[in-house]
Amino acid sequence: MKIAIPVDDKSMETTVCQSFGRTPYYLIYDTESKEPVFLDNSAIASQGGAGIKAAQTIVDNKVSALLTPRCGENAADVLKAANIKLYKTLNASIQDNIDALKEGKLSPLQDIHPGFHGHGGK
Repeated sequence: MKIAIPVDDKSMETTVCQSFGRTPYYLIYDTESKEPVFLDNSAIASQGGAGIKAAQTIVDNKVSALLTPRCGENAADVLKAANIKLYKTLNASIQDNIDALKEGKLSPLQDIHPGFHGHGGK
């Protein structure tokens, strides 16, 4: 299974980023091959709609699940339409969250917020 996690750096030792749409990078992790791939988040500089653009990146990478602390409703709608499951991260450790997902210990993400529309200068 391929999973995605917003992360602060391109390293398995980095932490989970608190922002889905404006994270610097995404970790795409294959739980079978254990192969990590780090993607730059091209949506980070967007004036608006960063979450939707970020969600499309996740969809385009054919992941099955997103592990994140929270998510905006527009991004969540894009992800859910692609049948990507959303899970709430437990803490900042990437490996702990991957292990918790494999063990069935992550809860479905309930923290879907309206988004931070227009926070860039209005």
